[in-house]
This record gives sequence, structure tokens and C-alpha cells, in this order.
Amino acid sequence: MRGRFVWHCLGGVVAVLAGIVVVESASAETSAKSPIGPKIEEGVAWYDVGNWGVEGRGWDDTKRYFDRLPAEAEEKVRPPVWNLSRQSAGMSALFATDATTIWVRYKLLNASLGMPHMPPTGVSGVDLYARDDDGRWRWVAVSRPDAQEVTQKLADGLRSGRRDYRVYLPLYNGTESLEIGVPEEAKFVPISPREEKPIVFYGTSILHGGCASRPGMAWPSIVCRALDCPHINLGFSGNGTMDESVGELMGRIDAAAYVIDCLPNMRADLIARRTVPLVKQIRAARPDAPIILVEDRSYTNGWIIPSQRERNETSREALRNAYEILVTEGIRDLVYVPGDHLMGDDGEATVDGSHPSDLGMMRQAEILAAVLKEVLGK
Repeated sequence: MRGRFVWHCLGGVVAVLAGIVVVESASAETSAKSPIGPKIEEGVAWYDVGNWGVEGRGWDDTKRYFDRLPAEAEEKVRPPVWNLSRQSAGMSALFATDATTIWVRYKLLNASLGMPHMPPTGVSGVDLYARDDDGRWRWVAVSRPDAQEVTQKLADGLRSGRRDYRVYLPLYNGTESLEIGVPEEAKFVPISPREEKPIVFYGTSILHGGCASRPGMAWPSIVCRALDCPHINLGFSGNGTMDESVGELMGRIDAAAYVIDCLPNMRADLIARRTVPLVKQIRAARPDAPIILVEDRSYTNGWIIPSQRERNETSREALRNAYEILVTEGIRDLVYVPGDHLMGDDGEATVDGSHPSDLGMMRQAEILAAVLKEVLGK
């Protein structure tokens, strides 16, 4: 495959999420590291997530455990990118338990818990999912942070039985520490991060997770629940600008695919200058991994604000031109995804004309899950 231009076909897309790739629940005993002793406090057994690891970390040599870039990146990337990389977007921890009550205890990096257009549950919350009897990931509960140090009963009165759980870490805050608590008598088995190749997503605040109501609703996380695969979220709010320094770091990750969704932070002239070099940089490091170029979503008020529509049109033209250059030059396994329908066509999928609500996140995830399912043969 040299290049593929993917037009949206919404009719079959929802099936990718509704008929999610169903797998048998992994055996927690075989997928976990050796058992890790908990701290027992007032009848609750507390397990430190850092002892068995989280998915979503691309590097082991991080300055803080829950950072998204390696420690050396502090001297290589722009300061805003480094600061944003301290936020734990896309990370999740897995475990199995038969507990009917689950607690969470965690410490946040920053005291600012929410934003004017994004609630504390999304910025600083911990989001719990479980596998149902059919093997699908289903939402259970989210924490409601009201301080920098959080101790809360995350879920109670759960149906009896042992099952796998996943907790997503905060999107727009950093995580200093995270513990899962269950009743002392409950069985608990930590599940180590999967070793299969992750999908690496690089982009803007939208990819970062803004403005999801809770961490599990960031669109890369929705996609990777649907495809049942690990991922790394390299969304940097306001700073997804196809930086060479970020591209070099991305190329170090042996990824299943790379998704580049940077246009909302870039104008046409910058897109024209940086797209071809970034793709060639990644391709030189990883000759075989598919690279997906995603157009920017349409501003939902672009129909009445001409400058917004013009921004979409000029950005997309620049990206298409770059894509055509790359294909002409023989860059293989390159996929192009138009952006006009990423948020749907009714104008109802954002909080501010730009950043998606949960509805917008789901719509974008539906399209990208279908693309990646085909590209990866899932």
C-alpha cells in the first residue's frame, strides 16, 4: 500500500464500537507480575499501581513515574510540551478482583482541579471500567476530586463475581501516586501492561482529552477499548505542532501505527513546512508501521463564521498537498482521513465550537476506530 485516502462511510462505523472486538478475559494470574503485598488500613487493602505498572507509558526512564515523556525530553522539547507531558492522559492500570466495593486514593500534581469548559471529573478524575460477561469494557464509576489528595469510595454494591477492571488516570492533571483499595478479604490480582505494540497518537488538546467529561471518554481511549489494544497519548494542548523533537521521540516507540492529528494547532504555512519532514522522520525510524494523517475537525460554528471555515479549508488543502507529495515520493503505508464529518453534521458535538463534548469524542472515535481496524487487520 502506497497511500490511502479514506472517505467516511458512517453506515458501518458504529458497528466497530457496538460490536467491539470481543476477547476472552485474560487470565489475571498469568498476565500479572508476582503478587504485591498491600497496605492494610481499617479493613481496606491498598495496592500501589506503581508496583505493577500502567499502560500508556512509552518510556521507562521518566522523571516521575506517570510522566508521558522520558526525562531527557526536558532538554529537547519546547517547555510547554514538557510541562504538558507531566499530565497522565491516556494512562490506565488493570487489575482483577472479586470485591463488591472499590476505593481509590491518589495525589495530583496540581491543585487546579478543573477548567471553565472542562469538569474536574475529566481534568483530575480517575475513571473505572470493567469487562462485562461478554468481554466488553463497560463504564462503572468516576471519582469526583475536590482536593489535590483524593480518597474516595469509587464504586459500591457491585455485582458479585471476579472480573477485570481498568482505571484511567487524569487527563489534564499529573498523577503523583495512585492506589486501588478493596476490602481486606477480597481477592485482588494486578495485571501487568500488555506487551503488544501500542498505537501512538500525536496531536492537540482534542487528542489530549479536552473536553471529555471523564478520562475514559478521550477519543484515543475509546478507540483502543474498541480495538482492545494499548495506546500512548501524546496530545499536548495548544502545542501539537508536528515538532521535530517530538517526532524523534515517537520514532523510538515500536508502534503498531502512528496517528498524527495536529491541524487544530497549526495554520496552512506551518502544515506545509512540517508535515513531509515529520512523516519522513517517523518512516525512517519505523519503515513498516502505518502512519495516519488526520484532517482537523470542522469548527461547528464555521457555517456562520467565515474565518473559521476558511481556517479549516486552508489547513486541509496544505495537508492534502503534503500527503500527495509523500505518496508521489514513494512513502508507503500512509493513510489520509478527511475531517469534515469527524464531529458529525449537526453542530452539536462541541463545548465551544472546537473542543468536543463526549458526543464529539465518540463520533471522532467511531471514524478512527474503523480506519485503524482496517489498517491493522483487527
